[in-house]
Amino acid sequence: MMIYMKTARFIRNNYVCGCMLLQYRKVSSSELSTALRPFYFSVHPDLFGKFPNERATNECSLQMLSSFLETSRKNQPIKPVTVKFFLKPKNGTQNINELKTVKIYLNQNDLKQTVSTILQSCNLSTSYVDGWTSKKYLPNYDNRNLFTNKMPNYVYKNDFVWNNDPNLVNKVNKHIKQNQITNNLYKWLKINSKTAREKLFKYEPIRKEVSRIQTKLCKQLELKSIEFDCGWDIRHFIGCLVSFQTLLENHPSDMALLKGRTIMFGRDTGLSLDGIILLNSGEVRHNWLDFIKNVPKEDTILLTVPAFEKATSRVLRDIKVVRRKFQPRTIVKQYENNLRNLTTSLSDYQGRNSYPKVWPETLNIFELVVETEAGPLMVSPTGQFIVPASCPASLLVNFITNNLSSANELLKKYQREKYIEKDLFESCINELNLITMVKDDCITPSLMIECCQNLYNNRNKLRRIFSGMRLCITTYYSIMSDGQICIPWNWNTK
Repeated sequence: MMIYMKTARFIRNNYVCGCMLLQYRKVSSSELSTALRPFYFSVHPDLFGKFPNERATNECSLQMLSSFLETSRKNQPIKPVTVKFFLKPKNGTQNINELKTVKIYLNQNDLKQTVSTILQSCNLSTSYVDGWTSKKYLPNYDNRNLFTNKMPNYVYKNDFVWNNDPNLVNKVNKHIKQNQITNNLYKWLKINSKTAREKLFKYEPIRKEVSRIQTKLCKQLELKSIEFDCGWDIRHFIGCLVSFQTLLENHPSDMALLKGRTIMFGRDTGLSLDGIILLNSGEVRHNWLDFIKNVPKEDTILLTVPAFEKATSRVLRDIKVVRRKFQPRTIVKQYENNLRNLTTSLSDYQGRNSYPKVWPETLNIFELVVETEAGPLMVSPTGQFIVPASCPASLLVNFITNNLSSANELLKKYQREKYIEKDLFESCINELNLITMVKDDCITPSLMIECCQNLYNNRNKLRRIFSGMRLCITTYYSIMSDGQICIPWNWNTK
């Protein structure tokens, strides 16, 4: 998977001080990419063809990391994130137990420190990053240049000041012009919308074929639906459908177990908490068959989940144990183990201690989400307490105590915003005449409301461009291979 990096940005914050000019330099995307190149070579998903689950983990983590770095580079508010990576297999090993893993916690806006943390976590050299400087002093020049698109004859190239180099000045001016276009939605669409329509038209026969096979399989197996959610384009989906169809032709009696179910090709194989059968799109079909044969056992486990959730709720003053909003689907087996571990820890704590007096008699207005051991301990933007199963009970109790007020406010805010978001979402699809509009999991209701409101306010100008298109709201600009247009939620027209 290629890591999306925008064109190098040269941002000049100029302050005239007597006869000197103090100019702060931000890290360019080129420098960032160069610094992290050894890291990318260690975790690139293509290195894990023999390990589909680990490959999917690295893909997901790279997307999260890319978004975090881009947000940090823009000096925008960041949200702490923990990413997990599997490192490059040694000597072509086929033993999964020999793969080394690293977990990296990112929580600061200092790009130099963030990149150093990433490299150090993988035992990689930080010599290139250590050479970055935070500011440069340059002689003063005609102040008229501060407010034009033309760069003076003093510009930065990595950590050096180049003087009177016309070729370099022209390159920098070109980068600045391209960046100004990229930051303007109208100009960006003017350049890229034609390409998007061409790709959309090119992929239309594939979409029709996918729809045909989906309909055929749903009818043969009496399925509710067949879906796809793993980040790959639609060509990968059609490959999954063909393999699934072959499986049906060769093992019709086993496949009959799927009657009335929903199938989703994604990053994992298992049964979701919604009863959806998840099949890893990177696995061979015989692995799918082995799981399908055991679906009745998985259903039995699913029936026990409410009892485990109720036990966790009771031990924590009737707090609502719920599932996380806007996140990938959870596997039943994993979830049951997570609930059991946290409930045991809280029961032991309750036997030795009492809960804080500042707690209300019941926590039934609050929501708790139990996640994997590698998850973060945090309050989500929707007001949920996100708790890793391995979290010590004493730490969890203190965290809840310190965040009761903020969680309550965020819950109330989400209850108000989710209906506003839904209305604006539907209005944008209708007013812009879109085929579909989706959003990434990281886009919260607040961000989506802001984006949809801007789209709606500019609908007269955007309708002609977006009509008949597929739109995704995310954190970057891009045209996907199937013609889908991706724009950041905070797009602007300036």
